[in-house]
Amino acid sequence: MDTKRILNQLRAERDRISQAISAIEALQGAETAAAGASKAAPGRSGRRGLTSSGRKRLSELMKKRWAERRKTAARPVAKKHKARRTMSAAARKKIALAQKKRWAAQKKAAAKKAVKTPAKAKAASAPAAKAVARVTPAAE
Repeated sequence: MDTKRILNQLRAERDRISQAISAIEALQGAETAAAGASKAAPGRSGRRGLTSSGRKRLSELMKKRWAERRKTAARPVAKKHKARRTMSAAARKKIALAQKKRWAAQKKAAAKKAVKTPAKAKAASAPAAKAVARVTPAAE
């Protein structure tokens, strides 16, 4: 169903009927036409519109509003750059010490693990030892 088309047809029919009523009332006399016109204005049933003065006022307001927007858009607003936060020497030292402590703990845990499983440790270190042996004579 094309509801827009149906609505347009019904509105056109309503307008034709209201014009016919106005024509008949005009034939009967001015009194009937005045009474009928005050009851229902043809073509304006239920809808509100703007008067020409209202339309002009709105136009001026919108022009003013858009002019304001253009003014603010024309002036680029300078962004405030946050100052780069620097770390104090004491804080850097504290972080470095904590990291060294973590590395020492990892090294200690790895050494402890190597002591528990010596066969696996020897097998794992053997290829590395061969690689070092190959590199060392060439470097001399």
